[in-house]
Amino acid sequence: MVSRRRCTFTRADGLPCGMPPQRERPYCFAHDPERAADAAEARRMGGLRRRKEGTVAVAYDLPGLDSVEGIRRLLEIVVTDGLGLDNSIARLRALISSAVAATNLLKVGELEDRVAALEAAQRRDDDAGVSGPFGGGLLGGLDR
Repeated sequence: MVSRRRCTFTRADGLPCGMPPQRERPYCFAHDPERAADAAEARRMGGLRRRKEGTVAVAYDLPGLDSVEGIRRLLEIVVTDGLGLDNSIARLRALISSAVAATNLLKVGELEDRVAALEAAQRRDDDAGVSGPFGGGLLGGLDR
């Protein structure tokens, strides 16, 4: 069994840090006394990034990327900002990529709608007591 090196820093609760140390150093980046200023700056920048994310999400009314609506909103922002750029290859690439992503999003949305319609038809059939391989719903009447 290979043992992994760990940072030699001991936390306030008495437990070891557990992070891997830097090459040829006994400490991880966060606990290395010689890199304390760099670690403090990294923490500061991380805090700024989190605050900026929140501000940007509110300013652009971005609900997140875990829903079709959130992705759609992001694409709208990208296209609007892209149209404001100077004519360039980068602008064209951004707009083309946005168009491809939007097309895929439309396909996903259509599939979600179709699955929802099939599930609703199945529920109607189940509630009506219709049985059989083609009983009612979207496939109803095929066995007649």
